[in-house]
Amino acid sequence: MELLKETKLLMKKYNITANKRLGQNFLIDEEPIIKAIEAANITKEDLVIEIGPGLGTLTKYLLEEAGKVICIELDERMLKILNDRFLAYSNFQLINDDVLKVDLKNLIKSEKTNEIKNVKIVANLPYYITTPIIMKLLEERLDIKSITVMVQKEVADRLVAKPGEEFSGAITYSINYYTNPEKVIDAPNTSFLPAPEVDSAIIKLDILEQPAVKVLNEKTLFKVIKLAFMQKRKTLLNAFSNGNLLKSKNEIEKMLECLNIDLKIRGEKLTLEQFAEIADYIERIKQK
Repeated sequence: MELLKETKLLMKKYNITANKRLGQNFLIDEEPIIKAIEAANITKEDLVIEIGPGLGTLTKYLLEEAGKVICIELDERMLKILNDRFLAYSNFQLINDDVLKVDLKNLIKSEKTNEIKNVKIVANLPYYITTPIIMKLLEERLDIKSITVMVQKEVADRLVAKPGEEFSGAITYSINYYTNPEKVIDAPNTSFLPAPEVDSAIIKLDILEQPAVKVLNEKTLFKVIKLAFMQKRKTLLNAFSNGNLLKSKNEIEKMLECLNIDLKIRGEKLTLEQFAEIADYIERIKQK
């Protein structure tokens, strides 16, 4: 209730309304915040990068725990609010930019010191660009320990699913390739102002030191997974045939038989290891 009052006061004081175009919904429930902080296991040796801090609800808690907090906020209306609220904090920094355009690799490199040993991402992500943000963080091989974020519940279920099990999609395999994912807590739509139409969840992605599987060519692996899920209702054989993965359907049949993969199976039922075997098979054919 206190967060709701605080949020309404800030919105009134600065004449702020939630920007639907930016996917803004302000968090007014303390429990998900506390659970996110606990899951991220933040210490004074950590730099936390918060994406889309908005009114600074989560930021306030992060500043108390972390060695430094860098907030990346696109909405210029929020800058004065954040600067006013956290003027007294020496460990607060604000960047007005689109996180998808920020050179995070160099930013992190410049911030790592004897005092700052780890970098963690903690955020309530804008739902309309959740996947691009998460994939940027992973594909750029940033020097980060973990990603703890609030996302739409339906998306959370796909992100933390085990490959080959219920809810798994193409992104499930990417997430499990780079990280060890887990769900922290569900958050109903009433946790936000204004309340969105969907429920949310906090997930944590612990970055693996090495990818979960070793492959000859990562691009081939992700191409194979993408083809399998572009027509997910089709069998893997037909999806690969329609995607011209190999020269002919007979060659694809031969590959699947060689790898002991059922010709009638759908891509969503494969493990990450099986997709890796397919990718390596294709790479070896290319090298002949």
